[in-house]
Amino acid sequence: MKTIFLGDTHGRSLWKDIIAKESPDRVVFIGDYFDSFDIKGTEQMFNFKEIIAFKESNQCEVILLIGNHDYHYYPGGETYSGYQHGAAPAIKQLLEENKHHMQMCYQLDNILCSHAGIGHNWLVEQEKYESGSIADFVNDIWNYKPNRFIFYGFDPYGDNKTQTPIWIRPKSLLAGNKETFLKKDYIQIAGHTQVNKIDIEGKATGGRYYFIDAIEIGQYLVYEDNEFKLGEI
Repeated sequence: MKTIFLGDTHGRSLWKDIIAKESPDRVVFIGDYFDSFDIKGTEQMFNFKEIIAFKESNQCEVILLIGNHDYHYYPGGETYSGYQHGAAPAIKQLLEENKHHMQMCYQLDNILCSHAGIGHNWLVEQEKYESGSIADFVNDIWNYKPNRFIFYGFDPYGDNKTQTPIWIRPKSLLAGNKETFLKKDYIQIAGHTQVNKIDIEGKATGGRYYFIDAIEIGQYLVYEDNEFKLGEI
């Protein structure tokens, strides 16, 4: 069974070419469907509608995760850089209509997928997680306490161990999870922080983390026969 993991789209339609090339059984979008410096808001919304239509077509299993550039259009009043004030009402309506398609975390065996990563501090110390499915736990928080994902900490870039799964940066994620069960027992796949290339060999992360915000350069992650491979188009 082939699974492909796609980084932050930000309105880009390259995902269609990747899917046509790979013919996957499962597709995981890592979040951030909106906000772009070079793609109009109307095009971003049209692209998101096409992603939803693809999911509803049942051609394969499709998982849609939520990123910070999606989250700030949900109720709550918090907005980040890139927020499109003019397009916001239409984007909010579009997200609300498709909320049932969206989730914060996805778990495939011992592989955890979220927009930015699941940090030990946020998961255990703030939320008192003890055991069981991490994805179910995180998604329940999203469903019942969505304000728990707001920006947390003082670093304006989000490089803080206490940050949420839509904001924590790689450096803090790795440092905060060191010597914890999250590093020992799980592999994580995240976007959020743009990379020049996907570190498929795991040289910088010990093979426990894959940061995949690289769709702009045509890279994505493939998982098949219990092996990760670099996808390029």
